Amino acid sequence: MFYCQYLSGMGHLVRSTEIVRNLVKDFQVYFINGGPEIAGFEMPSQVELIRLPALWLEEGKFTVGDNQSVEDVKEIRKNLLISEFDKIKPDCLITEFFPFGRHKLFFELIPFVEHIKNTSPTTKIVCSLRDVIGKESEPEEEEIICNLMNRYFDLLLFHADSNFQQFSESFTRHKDIKSEIIYTGFVTQSPKNYANDASPLWGDVTETAKILVSVGGGRIGYELLETVIKASPILAKEIPHFIKIFTGPFMPEDKVRQLRQLADGRLGDRSNIQIETYTLQLLEYMKTADIALSLSGYNTIMNILSTGVRAIVVPVGHEKQDQEQLVRTQKLESLGLVDYILPQNLTASHLVQKIISGLNKNQSWRKCKFDLHGAETTSFVLKNYLSHKAIF
Repeated sequence: MFYCQYLSGMGHLVRSTEIVRNLVKDFQVYFINGGPEIAGFEMPSQVELIRLPALWLEEGKFTVGDNQSVEDVKEIRKNLLISEFDKIKPDCLITEFFPFGRHKLFFELIPFVEHIKNTSPTTKIVCSLRDVIGKESEPEEEEIICNLMNRYFDLLLFHADSNFQQFSESFTRHKDIKSEIIYTGFVTQSPKNYANDASPLWGDVTETAKILVSVGGGRIGYELLETVIKASPILAKEIPHFIKIFTGPFMPEDKVRQLRQLADGRLGDRSNIQIETYTLQLLEYMKTADIALSLSGYNTIMNILSTGVRAIVVPVGHEKQDQEQLVRTQKLESLGLVDYILPQNLTASHLVQKIISGLNKNQSWRKCKFDLHGAETTSFVLKNYLSHKAIF
């Protein structure tokens, strides 16, 4: 069983799905999805999907579907997790991010793992954790994390390359974690090979700079998209270009409408800008783009590393003191793998300068030497671990 909850964006779902795509080669996988449904998002067909009543955050508060109360949904979810576990009796439960995050979901997760320990002690419980936790934990919260890891968890899979990020950098109490910690490498998606022919995606835009702009799920990132549209007429004086914008499935409709109005001519001719909500071919767009502009969440950065595209990123936080994107971005910038603009410096003129500079950089040296096979390694590790073989 694989428990995944995305409360604001969709990065946790994308990473989890890529892991599951490899797990199904060796395991029967039951995927617990606790977030809102995303039209067009594809889960591997072999997966048995367990959909909890959706729960997500808006302005820091739990939000649920129509005609439901938050308290009713909490109770339903808690009971459904336990009943599904009892029905399936899996060899292993993987929790994505918990207990290093998802503390707002203690109401269902603590009873869940407690039930497993009490009724099925042979079931292994594994934590799946990204490279940078991001939020600086208070001492009390770190103590809770250590207690939960040591009470319930058998293994920690850290989805990072040790040459880029050490677990000790992400969690100061790392020495107090008793379970084994395995570095899997980064979890990435595999783009299709469009060779040098970008026309199936971009149309006839030869001798024109192809600029891809995306903001993940879209709950955050509106300011970047707005700035890109405003920057386009300034950039047009220097470079012919075509801009493809993906707003993300969670951007509010009124915000998308505002962007379309801005792009459709309020400030002049914007026929060189296309705005769409979501695509399953984001990596293919990225691989064939001349430059990509985005936020710097885990999955977006993995896409940048795997495709080698020139990139400008804007590191933002989902909540106060959230340094995840900034930490990752500054490390990558120091290695010459991305350029970045801090949110407070995001203006149309500054963005144009960055785009021109980025397009003039040689792309051939942007070869990533990090381990990008985290999904495959995760499956390999779990296969050996659950069969009581040496992991490495």
